[in-house]
Amino acid sequence: MAKIKKSYPAPEPDFIQKHKASLRRSYRQVIYLNDGEMSVVKEYCARFGVKSRSAVFRQATMERLLDELDNSHPTLF
Repeated sequence: MAKIKKSYPAPEPDFIQKHKASLRRSYRQVIYLNDGEMSVVKEYCARFGVKSRSAVFRQATMERLLDELDNSHPTLF
C-alpha cells in the first residue's frame, strides 16, 4: 500500500526573512589566547575533527552562560 503524501502550506516569505534575520550574527567578539591555551584548542580540534573553531567557542560559551543563568535563579531569602 502506497503512503499518502501530506501537503503542507508553504511558509510566508515575510516569516522566512524574519527568521533568517534573527539567526544572523551581527556582534563581533575577540578573545586572546596564550600559547598553552591555543595548543589545547588546536589539539582538541585535531582529535575530534572540528573544522570551525568559532563554533566550538560559541557552543562552550553559551553552554557556560546558560548553565550559570539557570543555577543563579532568584531566591526569596
